[in-house]
Amino acid sequence: MRTIALINQKGGVGKTTTAVNLGACLADLGKKVVLIDIDPQGNSSSWMGVDINELHKSMFNVFHDNLPIKEILHETSIENMWVVPSNVTLAAIERTLANKLENDTILKKSISPLINKFDYIILDCPPSLGLLTVNALSAVREVIIPLETKVLALNGLVTLLNTVNLVKDTLNSSLEVTGIIACMFDVRTNLSNKVVEKIKEKFHDKLFKSIIRESTQLAECPISSLPITRYAPDSRGTQDYMDLAREVVEGEKEVARYYEEDEAETSRHFDEESKEVDQQDDNDEDEIDQHSGEVESEASWQSGEEKNEADQRFGEGEKEE
Repeated sequence: MRTIALINQKGGVGKTTTAVNLGACLADLGKKVVLIDIDPQGNSSSWMGVDINELHKSMFNVFHDNLPIKEILHETSIENMWVVPSNVTLAAIERTLANKLENDTILKKSISPLINKFDYIILDCPPSLGLLTVNALSAVREVIIPLETKVLALNGLVTLLNTVNLVKDTLNSSLEVTGIIACMFDVRTNLSNKVVEKIKEKFHDKLFKSIIRESTQLAECPISSLPITRYAPDSRGTQDYMDLAREVVEGEKEVARYYEEDEAETSRHFDEESKEVDQQDDNDEDEIDQHSGEVESEASWQSGEEKNEADQRFGEGEKEE
């Protein structure tokens, strides 16, 4: 199973569009997908047909009340795809949890029961690098960054990557940036091509081959509460996201190998720690046995002394008689 956070602290870059449509395309390819919306705007939730203004339980309750995520799994119109919704109430959670211990791993603990029950868990993150995004980075193994193909697209990317590395170093050693998606590509201009070349130059091994072109249908389909594959099956938006989904699936073997290496390293580290603990236990037992033997010897010596003293007193008593 793959856990993926779609993050970019800049808004309007195609993050929610990618979360919804990549998830739907993966589901169409036979994968079981859960889309978790941790953006207080709730755009992924409403796009998938959830009335976010009438929610009685949402991601706010997961963070605030430790509500199990499985209790708010909503079915969608797409077979094999579920959504975990949020709404504006989540906006207050960062202030609420500011002084709570381990407030950066709440999401990690809450999604753990879903592990291995689905093929993909996709997190649509808010356009910020606050506590909600840090929770997402702590909970997943992969980061995918949607990046618009505009002049200022690379601004802030260094800060984003620094945040990912900080979480990797302190909270989640398994975290890796799987890829960057070039979104909102304008085929009418040379500018988009230049930006893509710039991304390739800086992150050539991370950039997905699939490019998401600007599309009127992509802009319209949220109104229908349907992903692009249902709203406009023959559109270039459908083609682009299906290409991306296939590319993501093709990368499963490489990612699985990384997962196995990471799990092997974790297992090796655990075994070493276990051996150290066992060795310490053996040393403690030897020390206890040694101490016990010393105590027994001392007790035996004292008992012998007391017995000799008692016999001596008894013998003196007999002589007096």
